[in-house]
Amino acid sequence: MPDGKSSISRVLVAVSLALGAVLSGCGGSPDTLGYINVAPEIVNSTYPKPRDYPIHGIDVSKFQGDIDWNAVANSGVKFAWIKATEGGDHADARFQANWSGAKAAGVARGAYHFVYWCRPPMEEMAFFEQNAPVEQDALPPVLDVEATPTSRTCHKHLTQQGAVADMRVMLQEMERHYGKRPIIYTTVDFYEAILSDGALTDYPIWVRSTKHHPAVRYGSRAWAFWQYQSDGQTPGINGNVDRDVFYGTRDQWQAFLSDEPRGTPRPAPLEAVAQQSPTPAPAAAPLVQQAAAEQPGDQTPSPSSSLDQAE
Repeated sequence: MPDGKSSISRVLVAVSLALGAVLSGCGGSPDTLGYINVAPEIVNSTYPKPRDYPIHGIDVSKFQGDIDWNAVANSGVKFAWIKATEGGDHADARFQANWSGAKAAGVARGAYHFVYWCRPPMEEMAFFEQNAPVEQDALPPVLDVEATPTSRTCHKHLTQQGAVADMRVMLQEMERHYGKRPIIYTTVDFYEAILSDGALTDYPIWVRSTKHHPAVRYGSRAWAFWQYQSDGQTPGINGNVDRDVFYGTRDQWQAFLSDEPRGTPRPAPLEAVAQQSPTPAPAAAPLVQQAAAEQPGDQTPSPSSSLDQAE
């Protein structure tokens, strides 16, 4: 794989950076994925609802057990982020099975690495590269960055300067090795402490917000993927699973997957919800710059992202 950004990465960055405002929500019927137990704050908000985004996916680890990927694909899931590694010596026990199973079922998949802040960043990247293969049809790699105050083995106090420096080393190495611009996964508390001043805006982000639309928690920061539910139900998986959406239209998703050349005409990301809604969308709603009172569901990481639960 050659060094540098591929055009597929440029498509994703363009989609991510184009979000400068948020459309008001529109009606619409849920598809075969269903919308069980989605937080009322999301369903009833004036922002777009998860169902208003046409491309849905999941993120998984060993905690989802043995997955029937054909059933997952038949349910309407279009992509899956799959945990590969954590720190410098914890490989997810189900990564290889999930990686090959998702591909065989036709589900677009990408690997993610959960950062352990007490390891040198290049050691973590060397381990990730040993476990996550370089494949042209894979989604860009993801760097999962979260605060880990309850870790039994890492009591390092994170500073913004130190965390951003370590992240940049890992992100640059991911891009060098995989030839695709990586994505940052972040939670609300980590974002507010480390990234909210505009750090690393040259990378697309995947945000967690289970109680609110991302605009409430992340302000005007553009996002490419949104993890909106941690207790979702999907055919093919026993138990709960995280559920996500891609910010963009079906055409943009296909462009992202097919690695179309730069400059190919396609709808602007801001038109995504309007084009997929049964009725025209109202005028864009102003972004909420002042976050509401914190909701526990926005801060609590999913079980798949705790070092102390790794093997």
